[in-house]
Amino acid sequence: MDASREEVLRAHSADDQEMLSELRQQWEGCLRRLLLAHPEVVEELRGLLDEFSPDTAPGAARITQRATASGRARIYQAGRDMHINER
Repeated sequence: MDASREEVLRAHSADDQEMLSELRQQWEGCLRRLLLAHPEVVEELRGLLDEFSPDTAPGAARITQRATASGRARIYQAGRDMHINER
């Protein structure tokens, strides 16, 4: 895992999308084989993923935005901080 982590960090810093995709596919294959060999851990893994999901994190808010503009109107929307510097 340490070697794989280093490869991911290098690919990420070099913006090497091809390498990141290849590494993702390797890990998907490893996890798939592991879960096929040990189906009893599927629910445990699902619970772990749910626990750390950004959607279920404490304080996580779902943001929905709608806007309508006409003419020369401007709409600025943000889910968090926004800084506008118009001149």
